[in-house]
Amino acid sequence: MLAVNWDQNLFERALSAKPHDAGNTLPHYHLGDSLNVAYSYCKNITAIHSKSFYMASALLSPPKRNAVRALYAFCRTTDDIVDNATGVNDDDLMSWRDQSLGICPRFNDPVSIAWANTRQEYRISACYALQLIDGVSRDIRTHHYADFENLADYCYGVASTVGLMSMHIIGYSNEKAIRYAVKLGVALQLTNILRDIAEDYKRGRIYLPQNELEQFGITDAHFKHGIVDEAWIAMMKFQIARTRSIYEESWPGIAMLNADGRMSIAAAATFYKGILNDIEKRGYDVFSGRANVSKWGKLKQLPAIWYQCNLAPDMSIISPNSI
Repeated sequence: MLAVNWDQNLFERALSAKPHDAGNTLPHYHLGDSLNVAYSYCKNITAIHSKSFYMASALLSPPKRNAVRALYAFCRTTDDIVDNATGVNDDDLMSWRDQSLGICPRFNDPVSIAWANTRQEYRISACYALQLIDGVSRDIRTHHYADFENLADYCYGVASTVGLMSMHIIGYSNEKAIRYAVKLGVALQLTNILRDIAEDYKRGRIYLPQNELEQFGITDAHFKHGIVDEAWIAMMKFQIARTRSIYEESWPGIAMLNADGRMSIAAAATFYKGILNDIEKRGYDVFSGRANVSKWGKLKQLPAIWYQCNLAPDMSIISPNSI
């Protein structure tokens, strides 16, 4: 299902990113309460748009919690700009790139303030942020992907980059963690794609690899009319099995993160993987409702996640499917 070293090109892209430039520091403005207001604003954005990420980030210490929510708000703003774009004009996105990655953030924009502070405090490479913006910008012009290799490259741009930036906030023991972060990002984005098939189709996008759709006999009519037949179910089973396999491959990387951040990342991965279970429970019908994991469904998994992250003798060899 997955070729050996399927992620090699993505891993090399991650390694090619230039490190944070310590000389490119922000001026020491007296922000006062503005910084607290900015982080509070990012907290609200996270709470509104991603209940899973919000709950998982709550497991971090307050400084790291604020930082990952500022990262989320930066990513969310980038995504919204593209989703609201008309035609192929990416002027607004380029303006946001300059604003959000400059050394002098706009002081009437709380996301820019919090994100600039986070980048400096945790020495996050601007290269990863640029890769994310470039990845998200593909949605303006590219609406279909020929094969899994091309789709995985897209997933790297819009999701693995988020994991790579998160690693700098959480902290990690060695560079081996980078490859696992890349894989987890791909798994998370594939889950988003499977959950949001109907919504994306309305936007004119079909992310699932075209060669695989043809292989299973899936046509545009399946998307247009929400057809869930044997061909659709077989295709969805294939997609879910591959996504679960990538979650499995990514799991050992969590043990390479700093101890105080492992549970948060493990929780995020577990919550998102649970969406695949809900798609199955719905009979692979992603058209009549949005697959999700309830708040209680997330909460009841926390003890097992805590055990794996704190008491398991070697969490790097424990399957996430055991949670």
